[in-house]
Amino acid sequence: MDFDLNEDQREIKSVARELLGARSTWARVRKAAESGRYDEALWRELVELGWPGIAVSEENGGQGLGIVELVVLLEELGYACAAVPFLSTAVAAAILDRFGGEEARGRWLPGLLGGETRVGVGRAGLIIDGAEGPAALLVHDGRLILVDSAREPLGTIDPTRRFGRVADDEPAGSWTADTSAVAAALVLAAIAAELVGVCQRALDMTLAYVGERRQFGVPVGSFQAVAHRCAEMLLHTESARSTAYYAAWAIDAGEDASVSPTEAAALAAAAAATGAREVTASAIQAHGGIGFTWEADVHWLYKRAEVDRALLGGTAGHHAALARAAAARLAARA
Repeated sequence: MDFDLNEDQREIKSVARELLGARSTWARVRKAAESGRYDEALWRELVELGWPGIAVSEENGGQGLGIVELVVLLEELGYACAAVPFLSTAVAAAILDRFGGEEARGRWLPGLLGGETRVGVGRAGLIIDGAEGPAALLVHDGRLILVDSAREPLGTIDPTRRFGRVADDEPAGSWTADTSAVAAALVLAAIAAELVGVCQRALDMTLAYVGERRQFGVPVGSFQAVAHRCAEMLLHTESARSTAYYAAWAIDAGEDASVSPTEAAALAAAAAATGAREVTASAIQAHGGIGFTWEADVHWLYKRAEVDRALLGGTAGHHAALARAAAARLAARA
């Protein structure tokens, strides 16, 4: 079995890396963050390229590709720390395309694919773009629901993106039980994929810095302690990557997958939540005194990672879900 990306997926990744490298520079990320606004010029360009509909069927106006291709773009957008509402828009569109029903698709998809409508996506009470759109898709107590109740803006440490929260204790709305688990898994896989890009960028920036920074006449990267930390960063990054892509594949494969999308997404969420904190914190530490300053760009990655970790809900719940799934399989074999 080939676990690598196919030729078309590698081409998507390459084009996205090149485009975002030119359009989502640190200067533009900083400008968007300090202004409290998204990079609308970049967002319009991504919409024109059809990115929000990459995982939406052609019959519903999308590009007809899968969740793996969506994850490829999310990884690259995380790598660029892009200040655009892509994650919430593309994930909401993919969920509505698969599970929303004809009425919901007709109501929401045209605006989402055209970049005019914002539908928040989140977990628990924290929602990406939750206060901007007319509704939000929210994972709440194991259910995926469409929230039309009161929502309010929420400030976070990540000013590159807008957030909201549900004002009501019990959000109104519903989702069919037979699809909510897969849709909720898609949300987890998407956030985990973005964190893969965040981790990879933090690792790349760290390797470049420790290769150039010299102490006692040699690069600090030659010191054993620094090299060990970079190796751990690589381990966490690759663990997050392999599990995020496996979760995306499991969602695309459906019943043909050897592991349920829910279990695969829990594995991806746990790996990404752990890896994101370890890698971005290590990146700041490896940058030394400059790593803690506002002028250093590495802090944008740490902030994105921390809020995404909150969206994932940490690791304990996902580890518990994996343990329950393993116990169920053992009981079935007994």
